Amino acid sequence: MAPFDLRSFKGIFFDIYATLIDWESGIYPQLLKLSQKLPAGDPRRDDTPETRKTLLQMYAANEKIVEHDNPTLAYPKILESVYDRIAAALGVPDAANDADRVAFGKSIGEWPAFPDTVEAMKVLAKHYKLFVLSNVDNESFGRTLAGPLKGVHWDGIYTAEQIGSYKPNPRNYEYVVNKLKTDFGISKDETLMVAQNLDIDHASAKALGFRPAVWIARYAGNAAMGGDREELEAKGLIDLGAAYETLGEMAEAVERAFA
Repeated sequence: MAPFDLRSFKGIFFDIYATLIDWESGIYPQLLKLSQKLPAGDPRRDDTPETRKTLLQMYAANEKIVEHDNPTLAYPKILESVYDRIAAALGVPDAANDADRVAFGKSIGEWPAFPDTVEAMKVLAKHYKLFVLSNVDNESFGRTLAGPLKGVHWDGIYTAEQIGSYKPNPRNYEYVVNKLKTDFGISKDETLMVAQNLDIDHASAKALGFRPAVWIARYAGNAAMGGDREELEAKGLIDLGAAYETLGEMAEAVERAFA
């Protein structure tokens, strides 16, 4: 296999939430607020690393189910349904009637960017065409773009709402391949995926024949959501071209490569 060469790509598509946006920090406070409706003495009321991991893993598992079962449901409604399912699993009474559920569905535009994101994206824009492939609706991504990602340039934005399905449906990735080829003359072999999520994005990239992709190992590689690198590599399900702890690290590597 040829060595990984950052100069050999013309276009990059990104998973946004978890890669550019710190979704764990955005999601967790609201789920903690939900678990704190449990009776006094329940350990899941406490703000601990164990509670954080439990709630976020519940979120990830339920999100996959709801998106699979409702491929055309708008993302805020996906979030509301996930909230309901977590409330039911926790045994929180009357949570389904709580205004917090609706607020959770609308919260995506408030999830913060990682501190290195915006400046790193400005560096990458000097060398590549940049694209979004995200499991969100247009309106929610618009709020992210106007807020935490303000100042980031995109050459194309492809959402689940446009495509009509949620990742890991192969048609979402095929949509990007077709758009880049038709609209920009960028072949699949010249396309690089950059994502934090291993068990959805990186597993899909390998299964669908993309070149080895870049893993942004947010949370020092110990994210509550996104899959376990060792386990997935042992099963041969992912093929990483490179790994960086931050997007800023990747931007520095790109500058060196093109110097």
